[in-house]
Amino acid sequence: MQTDRYGNPVSTASAAARDAYVEGCDLLFSGNPSPRLAFERAIAVDPGFALAHVGLARAYQLRGEMAPARAAMERAQALGPGLPAREASHLAMYARLLAGQGAAALAAAREHLKDWPRDAMVLSPCTSVFGLIGFSGRAGREREQVELLDAHATHYGSDWWFNTQHAFALLEVDEHAAALPKIEDAMAEQPRNAHGAHIRAHLFYEMGEQRASYDYLRGWMPDYPRDGQLHCHISWHLALCALEAGDAEAAFRIYADSIAPEGAWGPPMNVLTDAVAFLWRAELAGHPRDPARWRVLHDFARRMFPQPGIAFVDTHAALADAVAGDGAALEARLAGMAALEREGRLPSGPVVPALSRGFAAMLRGDHAGAIATIEPVLDQHERIGGSRAQRDLVEFTLLRAYLATGRLDAMRRMLAARQRGPKTGLIAGLETMH
Repeated sequence: MQTDRYGNPVSTASAAARDAYVEGCDLLFSGNPSPRLAFERAIAVDPGFALAHVGLARAYQLRGEMAPARAAMERAQALGPGLPAREASHLAMYARLLAGQGAAALAAAREHLKDWPRDAMVLSPCTSVFGLIGFSGRAGREREQVELLDAHATHYGSDWWFNTQHAFALLEVDEHAAALPKIEDAMAEQPRNAHGAHIRAHLFYEMGEQRASYDYLRGWMPDYPRDGQLHCHISWHLALCALEAGDAEAAFRIYADSIAPEGAWGPPMNVLTDAVAFLWRAELAGHPRDPARWRVLHDFARRMFPQPGIAFVDTHAALADAVAGDGAALEARLAGMAALEREGRLPSGPVVPALSRGFAAMLRGDHAGAIATIEPVLDQHERIGGSRAQRDLVEFTLLRAYLATGRLDAMRRMLAARQRGPKTGLIAGLETMH
């Protein structure tokens, strides 16, 4: 019987199909290009290999290509009758995931993993800051993810993929000493692991070692293809490092080449959120606004995400609306979120609407209003999803408002409470005030 890399039996008699499937899974796990092609090779050899169709659906989903993802999932489901219990359960979890039923998919994954804890393709969607837990909208979701991975650590040992994701979960709850050896071991075993390089950059960021991060990423990125899953996002990290190092020319060159919608390759969610976050953080650091760049982002947000529903996306789309001065678009997004809340379909609760109104107040020059709106939800901002590094956009916005209103004691308290992240270059004028 054929087995995957984790020892799980798979329903194909073909070693070639199994090898292509394993390759596709590892390309997904490492954020490298063309997992879709590997799964398609597996299907070409064995069209009845249901898990290869599931893998193909996942590969399309991670690219933000939902129509072919759903089509691949439908083909997998047609092959479902008669599958062994593990594969049938695996398929059922992904059916929920591809149908947009996040809570049901997570519940199904948890049940599945009780019996088959080494089914990494089922554990994988539960991990990372964009996963089923990361985007759950729940307070405490960072610790929840650590607990899930802690519980599975004995099943995976030194596996590079698992250590990569475990390290990320740990560093997001400030357990840097535990995260460091895991990510170093993972990168030693699989050096061209883009998720690992990304998480190593996060660890540098959280420890305030931006120069080390800059040097590391400049060494790692040249061999990473532009069509890699994380090319846009790792470029975002690199651009922020350049910005903090005082090399604004390099930072904006990276932005134009690899982050902005017209230059980047990446899932639309990453392109929008990374581009908005970079431009806003550059402004907070004192660089002048380029209205043309913001118009591109505003139009991209309206085209790719016309309806609200993903908290992390909505936070950044609202900021683009506010900068562009499109109050009608912002109010329409807020109205859509209010409708979702009435229907019980806004798991992040009041956080995104409050942040959206806070950004709008900032852009009107009403810094006191921004403070009054953002402060009450600041301790809940993990509910929007994304990493702590990404959510620093919220904290830095509030710091700028404190500085603008002369609330220096509040600013100093906030800075003193930040035992993580960069210490300089955050907000223009901050260095002279604390």
